[in-house]
Order: sequence, then structure tokens, then C-alpha cells
Amino acid sequence: MLIPVAYLEAKDASRNIHRAYSIAYGQDLFGNWVVETTYGRIGGKGRTIVTVVNNEDEALKYVQKALKRRQSAPQRIGVGYEDRTALGLDGSY
Repeated sequence: MLIPVAYLEAKDASRNIHRAYSIAYGQDLFGNWVVETTYGRIGGKGRTIVTVVNNEDEALKYVQKALKRRQSAPQRIGVGYEDRTALGLDGSY
């Protein structure tokens, strides 16, 4: 069962930037710890990457590193990500 951690959006209509990013972690059916990252254009298919890690601590470190990378979005793409998790969005595109 995967635990959703964050659903983020970066939007700037004047520059045609509409990005979404979600991340979740947990154990799969075989007991492996996984981190599932989904990203892409809002309204598009998106891309999902599943990363297998050794334990829960490594999963949390991976999640923290990924979220820290999102904090540098204003320097990289010119607009920051906003947390939409509290709004009850499920992270689907």
C-alpha cells in the first residue's frame, strides 16, 4: 500500500507552464519498499517511475531528496511548485 506524500503543481499561463508532480512510498505486494514518482503536464498522460529501495528509511530519504529538488524549480523553470495535497487532490492527471 502506497502512502501519498505530496501532489505539487507549477503553473504560469503566460509562459505555458502547467506541470504536476506527485510522490508516494510504501510496500508492494511482495514486501519490497518502493517510491512511486509521477510527473508531467497537467491534463497529459504523465510519466511514472517506480524506484525500489531497501527499507523505509531509504524510501523517506529518497522522498526528501526529490522534494528538495522541487524547491529549486524557480531557478530551473522560472516558477515554483505549490502544494495541492491539502486540497484533497489525488495526484491523477
